[in-house]
Amino acid sequence: MRDLHVPAGPGLPDGLVVPAAELVERFSKSPGPGGQSVNTTDSRVELEYDVAASTVLTDTQRRRALGRWPSGSITIAASEHRSQHRNRVAARERLAELLREALAPPPPPRRATRPTRGSKERRLRAKKERAQTKALRGRVRD
Repeated sequence: MRDLHVPAGPGLPDGLVVPAAELVERFSKSPGPGGQSVNTTDSRVELEYDVAASTVLTDTQRRRALGRWPSGSITIAASEHRSQHRNRVAARERLAELLREALAPPPPPRRATRPTRGSKERRLRAKKERAQTKALRGRVRD
């Protein structure tokens, strides 16, 4: 098993490398594609990563990750492919993407702004035009 490389992103300017020793892989029979008695190999992959005990995360990153996974560990299951190798790759890609999203800093809070005078005038003018259009739809009287 090789190290897991998480690509660079927000909160991870240089990316992240999770050592293979911190990842636990389990294999089991897959209910995935294939007919009767076809998929008898252990092609389903469960990949587990213990965030709380990880040595590669900083304290800030660990806090962010634990905010997303309070239990302290992430488990990914992949069984969409027939081969064990492709399921391993799929599970690793999913774990890397989840870690990348979880370690990103929260977005800055929204700053409340007031509508401009021009936007208020445009809105009111559009309302008047719409009201006039609807008023003209009434019955025609002699």
